[in-house]
Amino acid sequence: MDLAAPPTQLPDALRLRRHMHIGGEWTSPAGTDAIDVENPSTGDLVGQVPAGTAADVDAAVAAARAAFPGWAATAPAERSAHLDRLHTALAARADDLARTIAVELGAPLKLATRVQVALPLTVLRDHVALAARPPFEESIGNSLVVREPVGVVGAITPWNYPLQQVMAKLAPALAAGCTVVLKPSDLTPLTAYLLFDAVTEAGLPPGVLNLVPGTGAVVGEALAGHPDVDLVSFTGSTVTGKRVMQLAADRIARVALELGGKSANVILPDADLATAVKVGVGNALLNSGQTCTAWTRMLVHRDRYDEALELIATAVAGYRLGDPFDPSTRLGPLVSAAQVERVRGHVERALADGARLVAGGLDAPVPAQGHFVAPTVFADVHPDSALAQEEVFGPVLAVIPFDDTDEAVAIANNSKYGLAGAVWSADPDAALAVARRLRTGAVDINGASFNPLAPFGGYKQSGLGRELGVHGLTEFCELKAIQR
Repeated sequence: MDLAAPPTQLPDALRLRRHMHIGGEWTSPAGTDAIDVENPSTGDLVGQVPAGTAADVDAAVAAARAAFPGWAATAPAERSAHLDRLHTALAARADDLARTIAVELGAPLKLATRVQVALPLTVLRDHVALAARPPFEESIGNSLVVREPVGVVGAITPWNYPLQQVMAKLAPALAAGCTVVLKPSDLTPLTAYLLFDAVTEAGLPPGVLNLVPGTGAVVGEALAGHPDVDLVSFTGSTVTGKRVMQLAADRIARVALELGGKSANVILPDADLATAVKVGVGNALLNSGQTCTAWTRMLVHRDRYDEALELIATAVAGYRLGDPFDPSTRLGPLVSAAQVERVRGHVERALADGARLVAGGLDAPVPAQGHFVAPTVFADVHPDSALAQEEVFGPVLAVIPFDDTDEAVAIANNSKYGLAGAVWSADPDAALAVARRLRTGAVDINGASFNPLAPFGGYKQSGLGRELGVHGLTEFCELKAIQR
């Protein structure tokens, strides 16, 4: 294998990883196939990890099963101390993590540092406290209701937030007393290896956390359908989430699914339009639009529609595409050539459906190397059109006019998804009233900040269950009633 010249941003020891982490040790894989890791900013090959097999999954699940009784019986304070040591070891690698995410995902270094790494460290720190004081028992009449760890968890995570999506599963599962087998995305596996270097340093008991990299078709299928996996926690596309449910259904295993979104950003006529547009564009383009909660539908009152379009075009023009390590870069590449083709297909379909191009488009200039798509905005998007209904997962914003609040709510709820959304108004009570009517798992009012202790998840085809905070922790628990 010919790797590109070692980028100074990527730890050299991370480039070739030949082992998996099973039963507390770095072990050789059962097979000989490997997964190449690409830098989407350049197209260069920058790393390689083993491609796991069903036999590797069997070994990892067996290790997790053997470790479960001891870990489940560990006192909450001791589990908390283990998570605290993991936090310390992971925080010491923050710079390496940010650089690795910038290389294998293409996220601008500032975003990789402030969001991709800082948020999962916060989530892990929150679970240090939650593990010490878990909501495990309550009395209801003559019943003692207890929560017990569900067992072995199969965690299958995506590429777009390669540390946060892992931590949103590992931290609560461990805090609850579960053991875990992790399959990270085959597009961004190097971040998981840095995490497991920290796991080794922190000294977690053998088998509590296990790592099996590989493809979804092999490792993902084997893990989701494994008879000794008690709960499958999956983040990714709705199509794949349905497949996970099918595999788990054969044994009536529990699933937790965080899936797609097509979130609406409702800007009421009395809102601070300049701020709403600026924040709304930033949210839609976050991580080059590769964010499940992105506000990809901007709903604007018809009286302020033309003004909003001018503000949007100006805002989008300030998003410079380029090298993730260039401080002036605001948008990195998409993760792969396949993702570029997917997004281009959505843009072509929007044009064919009669949407009006306001900014960007397929002919807009992009860097010569790498998997780039210019930030693109369409106006006059019909609420029933593909662009308004389908998740693009790229830097594409649909702008839709409305005439009154009832119509805005109807358009916002006209989706098979229900993950997130936003409302803007000078009247907090009016904004709250609209937020209550939106059929989504989360709504931000006037740009309120993300709360990593609040439950995260969606309605409808955006998933099942919740992540983060105490609600996320209880997803990894069974309930038992003991009558006395």
